[in-house]
Amino acid sequence: MTLSILDRNIPLIGRIARVILIGMALWHLYVAFAGPPNPYVMRGVHVALALLLIFLTVDIRGQLVERPRWYDIGFAVIACLAALYPSLNLDYIYQRFLYVDPLLPRDIVVGIVLVVLLLEAARRMLGPVLPITAILFMAYGLIFTNTLPTVILEQLFMTPEGIFGIPISVSATYMVLFILFGSLVERMGVGQLFMDFAVALTGRQVGGPAKVACVTSGMFGSVSGSAVANVMTTGTFSIPLMKRMGFKPAFSGAVEAVASTGGQIMPPVMGAAAFVMAEYLGVGYLQVAAYAIVPAILFYVALFAAVHFEAKRTGVGSVPAEDQVPMMQVLRERGHLFIPLAIIIGVLLQGYSAPYAALCGVVSVIPTAALRKTTRHYVTIDNILGALENGARNVLSIAAACACAGIVVGVIDITGLGLTFSNFVISAAQDTLLIALLLSMVAGIILGMGMPTTPAYIVQVALLVPALVKLGVQVEAAHLFVFYFAILSAITPPVAMAVYAANTLSQAKIVEASWAAVKLGATGFIVPFMFVYEPAILLQGDWFHIFMVIAQATLGVVLLAAALQRYFFGRLRPLQAMVLFAGSLCFIYPDWRVTLAGLTCAGVIWFTQTLRQSKPLTQPGE
Repeated sequence: MTLSILDRNIPLIGRIARVILIGMALWHLYVAFAGPPNPYVMRGVHVALALLLIFLTVDIRGQLVERPRWYDIGFAVIACLAALYPSLNLDYIYQRFLYVDPLLPRDIVVGIVLVVLLLEAARRMLGPVLPITAILFMAYGLIFTNTLPTVILEQLFMTPEGIFGIPISVSATYMVLFILFGSLVERMGVGQLFMDFAVALTGRQVGGPAKVACVTSGMFGSVSGSAVANVMTTGTFSIPLMKRMGFKPAFSGAVEAVASTGGQIMPPVMGAAAFVMAEYLGVGYLQVAAYAIVPAILFYVALFAAVHFEAKRTGVGSVPAEDQVPMMQVLRERGHLFIPLAIIIGVLLQGYSAPYAALCGVVSVIPTAALRKTTRHYVTIDNILGALENGARNVLSIAAACACAGIVVGVIDITGLGLTFSNFVISAAQDTLLIALLLSMVAGIILGMGMPTTPAYIVQVALLVPALVKLGVQVEAAHLFVFYFAILSAITPPVAMAVYAANTLSQAKIVEASWAAVKLGATGFIVPFMFVYEPAILLQGDWFHIFMVIAQATLGVVLLAAALQRYFFGRLRPLQAMVLFAGSLCFIYPDWRVTLAGLTCAGVIWFTQTLRQSKPLTQPGE
């Protein structure tokens, strides 16, 4: 097979771009091994390479191209040099007094050029939402505050608090390595392993096809960190299978969208924003994973329960026998591909940093795939280079998002908007935590609509977290609260990107699919309130209390799923579903009297249903 970089059918500039993509991946792996250079150099090179490659490979319509226009080549070179400007002038940068020494004319010109080209690159990669958001924040700083334009530009361009701030630092050191790891394991057959493993684990159960989608998407999503990419990868198998077995198209697409979205909150890898959270909290990534593990399990327990109740209600059975795979056969043929994931977890548990753990995982992928004949055919030069190229290509959108989010954060910091917005939330909530949480939830979903999780989370940290902390919410819970709603915007109408992606495969009506996704993902909207009021869900406190709280929360999310799917021990009448829904909400607040009320509601429904011996509401396929 001819290497793509040597394929003469591809234009020379296209081959050069592919060489740069592979070089970008190798440079980050080398830096992870040898140690990072000066922070300005590390971040500057990362942004420069990202902008160079975006303009060389993505046209003005946001489409991938092999032959860029002449002006895109010019934009690529100019943007690359502008991003390297601070790195090439380190002595000048360090000797200046910030906000005291005036900017030189060249500083102003290069800074404006970088900001404009960065916004255009982000638009090409991510669509207009994030660049427009950044422009609105800059307009606020220029029009509604007394901040000078040169001060804003200096903040964004000449300090580590703007474009070259924490978000791009995390992208350059953490995210790129895990994205490369995900690209490599995908090329080595891990996607098929996850699919076969899920079928062997849940395929024989009631509603097996949908449960397979839950397991596959959860596992794959925890590695990929992208809901939309996950839907388009695993949904090609799971959605047609669910439809064939009798689930409605809208429900089939919704299961895949919700399960893929939940992958971003599921350790061990989680989504890219988790690394940003670790940096903001000043803790190790493993600690963030520990905070997230129970809420993630509750999310998938509720999704599994909803799928189970829907399958019982509609009479959908298991995966067909011809599609089932014995577990021992799966483990014998591909089980060794779990080793790289185990290595990452093991290295993290030993106390090493996340970048080092990711590097160890990357290094282990190829030898692991070569261990057995069933996967050895994946280990080719072309496949490895293709994985590095695709991984680096996937980094481009993350780098553009983080750099663009750095503009928003820089403006918030220099104008004091974060403090102003926090005071507004506290005032609007009238010092009532529940109202503040509801306002933060709505704001988080709106801010996250159409925006990748990472920049959505970064913006919310600057605007919403300070207000929640002032009202007494633990810092860890506040960060995880806004993190959840940055993620859940992917399944929340009207801009539910994961649902739209699933609909291309399910061919369902968008309104029906969106409503199904909200019902299936309802637990994701409830769990954040649970861990705000009861930090034991974040594994904080004594173990007996943690166990009791988790048991209570698990019962609550199962009852919620039953109420929304209108099936418990049999079909639920509308009044019964309303009572059970109210009972499930009683498990949010940590008070024994409220919990007792919830148990009473569930007990009444169970008692009435055991007397009635209900039958399925509809027949399969209806």
